[in-house]
Amino acid sequence: MNRFILTIALVTLPGSASAQDVLIRNATVHTATAQGTLQNADVLVRHGRIAAIGHGLNGAGATVVDAAGKPLTPALFAGINDIGVEEVSGESTTVDSHIGLAGGKDMSVRPEFDVTTAYNPESVLIPVARVEGFGWTMVSANPGSGGSLIGGQGGAFRFDGSLDPIGGRVLFVTLGGDSANLTGGSRAGEWMILDQLIDEARGRIPADSKFALLTPAGRVAMAKYFGGGGRVAVTIQRASDIRRLLRWAKQRHVRIALVGASEGWEVASEIAAAKVPVFVDALVDLPADFDQIGATMQNAARLRAAGVDVGFYLSSDASHYARKLRQLAGNAVANGMRWDDALAGLTRVPAQAFGLENEVGSIAVGRRADLALWTGDPLDVANTASQLWLDGRAVPMVSRQSELRDRYLHRDESPLPPAYSR
Repeated sequence: MNRFILTIALVTLPGSASAQDVLIRNATVHTATAQGTLQNADVLVRHGRIAAIGHGLNGAGATVVDAAGKPLTPALFAGINDIGVEEVSGESTTVDSHIGLAGGKDMSVRPEFDVTTAYNPESVLIPVARVEGFGWTMVSANPGSGGSLIGGQGGAFRFDGSLDPIGGRVLFVTLGGDSANLTGGSRAGEWMILDQLIDEARGRIPADSKFALLTPAGRVAMAKYFGGGGRVAVTIQRASDIRRLLRWAKQRHVRIALVGASEGWEVASEIAAAKVPVFVDALVDLPADFDQIGATMQNAARLRAAGVDVGFYLSSDASHYARKLRQLAGNAVANGMRWDDALAGLTRVPAQAFGLENEVGSIAVGRRADLALWTGDPLDVANTASQLWLDGRAVPMVSRQSELRDRYLHRDESPLPPAYSR
């Protein structure tokens, strides 16, 4: 164990930001692929990519880390949130996740709004997530902003300091009781507005019509998501709404993902048949509103048993508490979901849902070396991430929270006042 601690300390020293060569020996490797879990296996990283997986690998020139049989997983997915575009939710100048009403209009539908251009890779929330083993996230444009059920476009970011997202954009939409008040107070108005937006994007409604809702740029943006284009992430809860959305998406050739789906288990076979991924909050088990009367903590297990690809997200405080996603996955296991499927919900499933399976979400030869080493079962919150690697580069396991903890735990040993760390 001392050798393990020593090698970790060496690779986490500040230094070059370039990719590193690393050989992780004797790990329980949860690949999140068809290979499943490999016992006492080695993972060799060359130039930031996984070069080999096996036993007794030759790591000449690479930094060696003895995992001592501990679990090694892909870097985890931090959910659908506002990390990087929100610092303090109560301070509007630090929140860039939505666009407000413009021009005095009753509703401002701006699908061209791209929240990724506001992303801050130096957000203090990023190290907080990284020290818990999370390496990437989906940054969302909040639907409901601007008085519209269309939030705008978001994208996936790795927590490696990059300014730009990876992969394509995702359009964020809210349907059901949460957005009915944005379309005249009736759910029927939501489908009316969505169909009108499609007609506008396809030129069936003139741009100069007094009924038009989209700008010229908005028409171009909307057109990208219809007829089999980019992914549309729809926050929706009620079973009947989900059934109607599945039908609507099939008729209009829209690639959707469901977010929330508290009553998804009631229509699980239909979701599976449509091959639609679902992101659930596995701790939702009470009817917070009339759209969630059928909520149950067995939702994830029942969906997966029906053949649905299930990922996880937090329905509240998603940015500041991304670390709780491990708890959500663990609770899904406690309520009937297979362990491997729960880990996939934090790794492979979101990567596939957002078209990033060749970049993140699995341990396979040729993939980015985005890895997390754990003290024990990663779905048990009693365990922690010992080390996170991004592109094979060991990330310092330090956050603002850990710095504050250390300052005040050892303040009597410092000659400086408590307000100073150095």
